[in-house]
Amino acid sequence: MRKSRALASAGAAVAVLGLAVPAAVADGGQGSSPSNIVALPSVIARGGQLTITVDGCPNGGHATSNAFPRTNLTSGHGSGDTAKGTATIYNDARAGSYDITAHCSGRSLTRPAAFTVLGGVRGGLGGSSADGTTPTDMAIGGGLVTSAVVAGSVFWMRRRAEKQL
Repeated sequence: MRKSRALASAGAAVAVLGLAVPAAVADGGQGSSPSNIVALPSVIARGGQLTITVDGCPNGGHATSNAFPRTNLTSGHGSGDTAKGTATIYNDARAGSYDITAHCSGRSLTRPAAFTVLGGVRGGLGGSSADGTTPTDMAIGGGLVTSAVVAGSVFWMRRRAEKQL
């Protein structure tokens, strides 16, 4: 009895799916909407190039974000309903996670936190000042060298005096 119920419900599910598939294929992609957004690499530095892939976008479209300018998405030959585009991250983008919104065939999809922009490091100066050595720096350095010479002389004189005894 239980097996016949399970078999009947499985048959009904297959029948419903079997009727839905031809309707989706007959649509011909005209009513498709973006279904998935992939951004690679998922972690990127400022000024880097981000590849955006959108499924369900057979006629192309565009992608937007606060981290890059509007980017065109083009459908390649043999890629089915997938569109791709390359965006360049702004040089002054703040570090953190960013959303991407894809617009295809009058419909849109937003993927929150699709990628992360890394913060930069202010390198190249090595801790030095841009103005060079100041008189205060010279006085401190000279005082340290003088104290080292005096302390070394006192130590050497004491060792010499101990050997004479």
